[in-house]
Amino acid sequence: MGLKYNRAAVRLPDVIGLAARLILGVVLVWAGASKVTNPAASELAVRAYKLLNYDVAGYVGLGLPVVEILVGLLLVVGLLTRWSALAGGLMMLAFIFGISWAWAHGYSIDCGCFGGGGTIAASQTQYPLEIVRDVGIAACAAWLVVRPRTPYSLDHRLFG
Repeated sequence: MGLKYNRAAVRLPDVIGLAARLILGVVLVWAGASKVTNPAASELAVRAYKLLNYDVAGYVGLGLPVVEILVGLLLVVGLLTRWSALAGGLMMLAFIFGISWAWAHGYSIDCGCFGGGGTIAASQTQYPLEIVRDVGIAACAAWLVVRPRTPYSLDHRLFG
């Protein structure tokens, strides 16, 4: 009379990991792709936060979409998952900090997360929703940092 083996319970972490990897990866690719074709708007979005020196903010605005796309693609295919998730999670924490900073300082800006950015009417800001969204995405990253092995990943195919 041994314990019965519950296959569904064993697979649940794999399903959660796959979902977390795809959510984080697709969001990063989508965010980067929506900004990469309009570098001026991306620079403006980063500068609107008034967190960085003008020139540094411009370089961040130019580089961030490329980094988002690269990290997102690594996650979608499941390659270097732990490190890609760590990078994605650190970006989410930086975004949460930036949005919180803008909110705390009374700035009325579009987060620029998926293109756009810059000053908007105070009634158009969505800081609480943006923070909750990014916390959820950061949770996906945290799961993958702790448990990077997921089904249908290149990591699994290449490294076992």
